[in-house]
Parts: sequence; structure tokens; C-alpha cells
Amino acid sequence: MTLFAFPPASLEALRAAYPNRTCTLRHTLIDHPLLALDRLVALGTMLPPASVEYNAGNLPIGIAPKDVPRPQLSIRETIRSIEQNGSWMVLKRIEQDAEYSALLHDVLAEVAPIVAHSSGPMLNLQGFIFISSPGAVTPFHFDPEHNILCQIRGHKVMTIFPARDEAIVPQRFHEGYHTGGHRNLVWDEGFAARGVAHPLSAGDAVHVPVMSPHWVQNGDAVSISLSVTWRSEWSYEEADAHACNKWLRRFGISPKRPHPLPRRNRAKALGWRVLRRLGAKFPPAP
Repeated sequence: MTLFAFPPASLEALRAAYPNRTCTLRHTLIDHPLLALDRLVALGTMLPPASVEYNAGNLPIGIAPKDVPRPQLSIRETIRSIEQNGSWMVLKRIEQDAEYSALLHDVLAEVAPIVAHSSGPMLNLQGFIFISSPGAVTPFHFDPEHNILCQIRGHKVMTIFPARDEAIVPQRFHEGYHTGGHRNLVWDEGFAARGVAHPLSAGDAVHVPVMSPHWVQNGDAVSISLSVTWRSEWSYEEADAHACNKWLRRFGISPKRPHPLPRRNRAKALGWRVLRRLGAKFPPAP
């Protein structure tokens, strides 16, 4: 270990909440040299193009992928002018760089015992860095990873919704996502009261459970956030169980939703993995 990212009180809070509940934490990474803006410019230009996503920041909470405007600036220009250009961007899979890989693994080593006790060993460790202009909005979406987001600079509000609220995300949307659909979700103003707003300033962090819908409103200054993520065998089984459910619907069956942690979804997951090896495919959408 080369650093201590989370104080003992935060680790205890995570232990009480993980894996199914959101909780806020504190961290000690705000002055880490790898998270300074100049270093992020170098990282952004080193990463392969597929690992850098950047968009206009003045987006609605809910937006279809096809309606997201194309960026007009280069990666370097976007980061250098982030205070004025009205954008948000994410540097994906920062562990492709050796120094950032070490940072990611050091941070997650601190929470690994808590994770292992509840959801098994950490799998597929990945890191993401978000850089956002003042006022930028990250639209309503969900993610398949277990996630702790650490606010490094600036402030934002992340509004998080229950992962299993079918009034917000019906089963069939999950099934579509896990068979190739997009992560962006349909927004309805009626959802607003069902979420919990988590204000985050530098030094704050939040645990976001797997597939918990969320959206982000940046504050009035440039924001930098580090997201440290991992998968579990349970998360992979849940994904495959959703795919299996979509397959079963082809035959007029109305399958039950996958089980929440700590219950496993092994039977459906194994069934889909066998079907996938046999070349099972879904018909195109009508």
C-alpha cells in the first residue's frame, strides 16, 4: 500500500451499506498529483480514442444516445478550456497507464476485504475520471459496476435512485441493456421524488450500487471526480440472467426478475452462457 484513501469511519460506513445501499464517505485523494489537471491532459492524449468520451455539458437529464451532439474540440483542447467550453468528459479505463493502474489498485485494496465478505472477490478493476465544466449535466443512466465515486475538485450533486425500482427502469429495459442496449435511461419528472440527492465537494465520496440509476448536476466550478469500480461474479450472473430472461420471453414465458444480492442467479446465468456458446441470438427489434 502506498496511500490511505479512506479513513476508518468511512470504511465502517461502507461496511454497513455495501452492496445494496448508497452511502457517503470521505477520502484523502484531493491533492494526489495524478489527479491534477495537467496530468489529466497527458492521460487523455495517451489513452486510445475509444477510452475518451466527451460531450456538451448543457444536456437535458434524459437524452437518447442519437441526440447527444458530437464534440467540436480535441481532447487536449477540451481539458485545457474546461472552465469555459461547457463540456463534460470521461477518461475511461485509466488502468491502461501503469501509474494510474497502481493508484486504482491501491485505493481498491482498502475496500477489498469489505467487498469480499459480501459479494466475493473483486473482478475486472477499472477506473474512470470525470472532468466537467461549470453547470454541466451528466444525463440519467445506470452502470453495471460496483462503484465508489470520489470528488477531487469542485462540487456537484449526484441524484441516485433505487436499483430495483421498476417504475423507473422496467425489467425489459434491463434485458435490453444486457443484450447490447445503451445505458442512458428515459427521464420522467415524476421520478424526481424517488431519488436521493448527494451533494459532493472535494474530499467527499459516494458508493453507487450496481445498476442504480443516477444523474449528475455540476456546480459553478470545474469538477474532477475519480470513479473506482469493480465487478463481482454476482454482477455478471445478474447480467446473464437478464439476457436469459429476454430469451425466455421469445417463447411466451414471463420470467421472474434476477435475485438481489446476496442471492445468486447461477441457474439462469449458466443457462444463458450455454445458449451463447451455441450461437443463440436475438431477432432484430420490430
